[in-house]
Amino acid sequence: MTLDIQGVKVPDSQLAREITELVRDTATPLLFHHSSRVYYWGALAGARRGLKYDAELLYAGAMFHDMGLLPRYCSKCERFEVDGADCAAEFLRSHGIAERDVETVWTAIALHTTPGIPQHMRPEIALVTAGVEMDVLGIDYAEFPDAVRDAVVAAHPRGGDFKNDIIEAFYQGIKDKPQTTFGNVKADVLALKDAQFERIDFCRIILDSDWPS
Repeated sequence: MTLDIQGVKVPDSQLAREITELVRDTATPLLFHHSSRVYYWGALAGARRGLKYDAELLYAGAMFHDMGLLPRYCSKCERFEVDGADCAAEFLRSHGIAERDVETVWTAIALHTTPGIPQHMRPEIALVTAGVEMDVLGIDYAEFPDAVRDAVVAAHPRGGDFKNDIIEAFYQGIKDKPQTTFGNVKADVLALKDAQFERIDFCRIILDSDWPS
């Protein structure tokens, strides 16, 4: 039975069913349940804020947002967010989704770890980030009643040690391309997990550039 919380549920469409099947069969249980919760947190936040959004697009953004962490979709040199966005775009185009909607989902995924920007963009973009921030960082945790949180987690469990497990999942997905973490939050993951990791210094790049002054 589809989980229905305060009127929020996974869209009853062929597209949504195929998204669910692909992510469930490809991602780890950790990432599948995390992505499912991201959809609910984002959709519930949208309802609370009075935003009008396309539930299918929000679902696609939420479910594909971490696919770039998986070896199957992980490139050698792109940020994992871009890999996930490309995966989603390819899937949606293969299903005849309009290019504007594909671009919305691509942007939602590509920017979901870039604080301060998504909330100023289309609702689907803003709400994917809101869902991620709630599930990983606990942002706006108190805005979700206990019963709502319990219902979502009962359907899509966090497991015994989600905080450390999700950091490990991030690490495994990006450890072989540390250069892609320059200027984004995933540098913090490598700093925690890899004692040999050295951050790229933005100011050092400026000062050491070929410009004479």
